[in-house]
Amino acid sequence: MPVPAHHIVATPPPFDAPPYPADIFAGQTVLVTGGGSGMGLAMAKAFAQGGADVAIMGRGIERAQEGAAEVAALGVRTHAISCDVRHADAVAAAFDEAETALGPIGLLANNAGANFPILADDISANAWNAVTRIAIDGTFLCSTEYARRRIARGEGGAIVNNSAQYIWTGFPGDAHSAAAKTAQATMTKKMAADWARHGLRVNAIAAGFFPHATSTAGRREGGTEVLQNMIPAGRTGSIWEFGWLSAMTCTPLFGEMTGQIILQDGGESLRRSLMMPDYVPPRERAEGPWAWQ
Repeated sequence: MPVPAHHIVATPPPFDAPPYPADIFAGQTVLVTGGGSGMGLAMAKAFAQGGADVAIMGRGIERAQEGAAEVAALGVRTHAISCDVRHADAVAAAFDEAETALGPIGLLANNAGANFPILADDISANAWNAVTRIAIDGTFLCSTEYARRRIARGEGGAIVNNSAQYIWTGFPGDAHSAAAKTAQATMTKKMAADWARHGLRVNAIAAGFFPHATSTAGRREGGTEVLQNMIPAGRTGSIWEFGWLSAMTCTPLFGEMTGQIILQDGGESLRRSLMMPDYVPPRERAEGPWAWQ
């Protein structure tokens, strides 16, 4: 008896089988913000699998060092840096440190971010700033610092930003992050237009659910099975798949692509049907027995 099509699930390739040559980034250095854990670490490892040396920037040096050690195990040079991406002077100093340790930064991955579920009317000014400034100011400051250095050298390069699938729709409990990630996506397009003549490409990945140890997105007490059943692809993304796609946008394989926001969500954004569960107002959901599940 044939298996129903909706039960056929594509299995992700193993981590040790990246979709590009092991030397595609050879001789280049990438700086990954927020690269000590989670999706940033996945980005860092993906670049390392292509032969890039990796500078890992984190607000806390301990986590950055832990991430750098994991990346170094893949056989590339690494350097860990502590930096608050909300401050221009700190960003410039971090770039100087990275380039002293590993050479000119040829590629940039903007992943630094913060998020926590909270209803919009409960967000304080400090909480709003904590999330929006890292994603908006941090992306702007790191990108412009990188671009100025590449332009001065007369060399091209590529930037990839970690965006989110809810930039088009918003998401309950994420007014701060949705606003910040939407601004980041708009920034991606504008920077791509401004810097194209310098050979600098700028793209973003609008990521769906990629469960990992430091994320609360889509977390369920019983695991991710319920969530996977809600996604057309039949599963959540594997963290290394996000890393690979991010790194691939910076390869010559995508040499003509710039200013694009690539949606990587297993088709979750397509899940619209009259048979969907009843709508539950965010306030009720936040206060109910399955708050933010």
